[in-house]
Amino acid sequence: MPPTRSHFPRLLASAAIVGAIAVTAAGCQTTQSTDTTGSLALASPNRPDADWHRDVEAYGERYRADPSNIGVALRYAQALRATGQRAQAVAILEQLSMRNPTNKLVLGEYGRALADVGNYQQALEVLDRAHTPEQPDWHILSVQGAVLDEMGRHEEAQRHYLTALKIVPGEPSVLSNLGLSYALSKDLKKAEETLRRAAAQQPADPRVRQNLALVVGLQGRFAEAEDIARADLPPDEAAANVAYLRQMLSRKSDMSTANRTGRYGSASRISAN
Repeated sequence: MPPTRSHFPRLLASAAIVGAIAVTAAGCQTTQSTDTTGSLALASPNRPDADWHRDVEAYGERYRADPSNIGVALRYAQALRATGQRAQAVAILEQLSMRNPTNKLVLGEYGRALADVGNYQQALEVLDRAHTPEQPDWHILSVQGAVLDEMGRHEEAQRHYLTALKIVPGEPSVLSNLGLSYALSKDLKKAEETLRRAAAQQPADPRVRQNLALVVGLQGRFAEAEDIARADLPPDEAAANVAYLRQMLSRKSDMSTANRTGRYGSASRISAN
């Protein structure tokens, strides 16, 4: 049975990344509606779905009582995004940003929400206002990189990640996103090197290792990819993931189908909390 989305957690996930990378890798052989940008550290993103649904009810009631309360509105929008109600989150954050046009936290969340629904150009414009060149925010730089990658502007995305890394050298979430960007721009060797740096950071993030396993597998080193995946997945799931990746790479004609169905889960962008 092919692996499902749940086998590869997604935070700053690119909806098309597996299909795009897989097509690239297949071409070199000789023989993703998901959360795009993650969220600021308003609450832990790795919470049970039931907790997020409770937040929707609780903060929704408080928001309706006082929509001008910034903290409540941000929590409500975050819960809506976490439960897939992204258009509603955009509407709330749009109103909040109109009332608070210089609040950088509000602008950051609004930009993320816009990217979630595919409004990438508007997201970039909003995110540009969420920090300044004099006081750059590495979290926002990483989000801008993720949005630029979604737009196919990989060199620009990489410049944003590299700028973020000047502020927080070795930050695994940024390194992971940079590695995926290199993979999307067809440089699998540099992608692997960068993801190995990210995976070496402590504490290690399982999503980083799964991204590394994906990139290693895309280079045809399936046994090594399976060994990496087994650090976080049951052996049968790790084997199934690699088997499906092998199938994808061996059948170029199936790449577009794989991308549409989302099989193999997709690579995981890591939120810059």
